[in-house]
Amino acid sequence: MSIFGNILSRIMGHAKASPAATPATEAAAQGGSPPPPGTHDDVAAAAGQPASIQNVDVAAILDGLATKAPQKLDWQHSIVDLMKLLGLDSSLENRKELAQELGYGGNTGDSAAMNIWLHKQVMQKLAENGGKVPDALRT
Repeated sequence: MSIFGNILSRIMGHAKASPAATPATEAAAQGGSPPPPGTHDDVAAAAGQPASIQNVDVAAILDGLATKAPQKLDWQHSIVDLMKLLGLDSSLENRKELAQELGYGGNTGDSAAMNIWLHKQVMQKLAENGGKVPDALRT
């Protein structure tokens, strides 16, 4: 799976662990029934693609994880801290791979510029995949 796919999967895993964020509990709260097996998320997972994070409050999940983290992680500004918060390898090599995956056209030798671009791009991609991401984190 891609590095971005891993980011998406980790967020989805935490969303599903939170009763308030699951499609089944959302459907029940609205008087409906949970989505049946074989929905888009199941098909995407079977195809090796990350599941959709439709209507998942990404900031709330990450804030919740940050409050439980043993160290202070500034996930709102740092791609390294975001990856650490999700339990992913935040090495320069992995960030370069993520940059390539997301189409970074700059110099990967300038890690500061690349990291800023990566953070914004990841937030934008999370939003494009249906996650609720504050506008301030996408621009």
